[in-house]
Amino acid sequence: MNRFQRWIYGKWSVPTTAGALIAISLLLEHVLSESLNPTVGPQWWIDAAEHSTTSPVFTLANALMLAAAVVAGYGIVVAALRALTVKHLAIDLLVSIAAIGAIIIGNFWEAAAVTFLFAIGHALEAATINKTRSALAELVAVAPDTAVVMRNGEQQQVPASEVRMGEIVLVKNGAKVPVDGQVVAGTGAIDEASITGESIPVEKSKSDQVFAGTVSRGGFLQVLATGIGADTTLARIIHRVEDAQDAKAKTQAFIDRFSTWYTPAVMVLALVAGLISGDVVLALTLLVIGCPGALVISIPVAIVSGIGRAARNGILIKGGEFLETSAKISAVAVDKTGTLTEGRPQLTDVVVLAPDLDRVEVLRWAAAAEAGSEHPLARPILDTARAEGVAPKGIPGTVTPVPGKGIVTDVEGRQVLIGNMPLLEQYGVIDDVDAAAAARELAAAGRTPMIVAVDSAVIGVVAVADQIRRDAPEMVRRLHDAGVEKVVMLTGDTRLVAEAVGKATDIDEIHAGLLPEDKLDAVSELQRQGHTVAMVGDGVNDAPALATADIGVAMGAAGSAVAVETADIALMGDNLLKLPESIGLAKRTVAVMQQNIAIALFTVVVLLAGVFFGGVTMSIGMLVHEGSVLIVIINAMRLLRNTQGSTANPQRKQIRAATDAETIAV
Repeated sequence: MNRFQRWIYGKWSVPTTAGALIAISLLLEHVLSESLNPTVGPQWWIDAAEHSTTSPVFTLANALMLAAAVVAGYGIVVAALRALTVKHLAIDLLVSIAAIGAIIIGNFWEAAAVTFLFAIGHALEAATINKTRSALAELVAVAPDTAVVMRNGEQQQVPASEVRMGEIVLVKNGAKVPVDGQVVAGTGAIDEASITGESIPVEKSKSDQVFAGTVSRGGFLQVLATGIGADTTLARIIHRVEDAQDAKAKTQAFIDRFSTWYTPAVMVLALVAGLISGDVVLALTLLVIGCPGALVISIPVAIVSGIGRAARNGILIKGGEFLETSAKISAVAVDKTGTLTEGRPQLTDVVVLAPDLDRVEVLRWAAAAEAGSEHPLARPILDTARAEGVAPKGIPGTVTPVPGKGIVTDVEGRQVLIGNMPLLEQYGVIDDVDAAAAARELAAAGRTPMIVAVDSAVIGVVAVADQIRRDAPEMVRRLHDAGVEKVVMLTGDTRLVAEAVGKATDIDEIHAGLLPEDKLDAVSELQRQGHTVAMVGDGVNDAPALATADIGVAMGAAGSAVAVETADIALMGDNLLKLPESIGLAKRTVAVMQQNIAIALFTVVVLLAGVFFGGVTMSIGMLVHEGSVLIVIINAMRLLRNTQGSTANPQRKQIRAATDAETIAV
């Protein structure tokens, strides 16, 4: 398609052609008026007509003005008829009736002006709406086109869509990563801004995960393809943003229902006014003035802008309804492990309580018990056992999880328990070596203790510690600044450990020793207190609470298809400050929605008053109407600006000034 064809089918061809016809018509009328020297004014061509209605120049000018109305109005009438076929009274219908009526009574200028301005408005709306969807366009643009793969021992460049699962993909300096995958060799720095919103490149080495659409800023990586095409994180993000930008908020649904009744009401008002006054022009003007265009577009344009801004910053919001609800969040419930803490616990203590055993034996039994467990605290025990040469061998025995208490397993024909005191009590194990005191001492030091018992005899206590995230206190402060009244910790850990974390992070309320159903009850209690609750968790043990909360938030969702698809808000990176940022953005979006509604309603009221009290013509009304549409769009586009600044470098001075208690191991 050449440039002329692109222009013909482009959004500006109709208003440009109509505008040219109107300009030529006005020029001819000006020539006629100069020859007749009529009264100068906005309707001077009518004055000229009174002097020479038979002038060929006047006839040609009228024909051109009529042609302009037809060119600009054809698409409007077609759109109105299509809407009628599905029993929808659209704004186009009001403009169509007004323009056709103006033509019937010989007012070609008003017909041309109204349709021309409406066509310009449509073109400008399309251009600005495309701008508000720029975040989605940017996501699509970062999708890689080609990939370098190893086939038959040689490097081959192929389209990214043709990479096969399990192939080795080479990522060189400056290249886009074409697939989701795992690094199998090499080191490099990857810019993950397109996925997580973080501007600082992340160092990658063997076993690290990389994502399609990210960019190498140095080094050389060999990547095993684990996600290709539509199965990549980037593809899922694009799909989610597309759906989210089209999803309606509750306010938008209300406006849509309002418009369904409003449009016929305007038609009835225009008909009644025309019959009572006998003024057809008044009735037609009311049809134009009453167009609720700015009102209809006020909400969706804000939603598109808000969700687009969030996507740029690595925040996926499921849709307009969740964006609107997020603005009302007054309480945030957070899990401890992996949210307030790093989620990488390490074994810190092995306390021997059995007189006939040593540290290595206690560690061996603990590791053997945890070998079949999926609990996050099992990993540091197994890693330490492996490092000390006492890692369990063979297939783990039967493991029975006891939620909120620990696990029970069979090791070498013997029953091994590892967990807290309630677990021992449930299985009738007597604490005759004061393991409870040892556990309390470890917990008071900010560690998570686990008592180990073999065949109903306590042999020792192991403890693990996790590091508090450096930005956790700052997250709590920013949540309060964003209007959140209460930040609550919900954890299955002991009270002493939870209080240590709570003190370091300034958490408002602590609930410790919780089972999954207890977390659900805690969220429900917050809702009964009148709070709109957001729950931040890992989506496994916290699933009931996440489902119950008004907004479920998944952190570090990059690479997790389930989190991207199911969470109400998915924070693609592990940056805690994205949470208050998402709430702040939601509040700004809702504020813009309210401003837009006020602008739209104010414009309609003022124009209607202007019609009844005189001074507002059909063309002036359409001009002001289209102006109001552009104002609400431009107002919404303010959301595309990144007013939060980069969260990749949080307030360093405040974090450096944090007390040593904020970085204790818990």
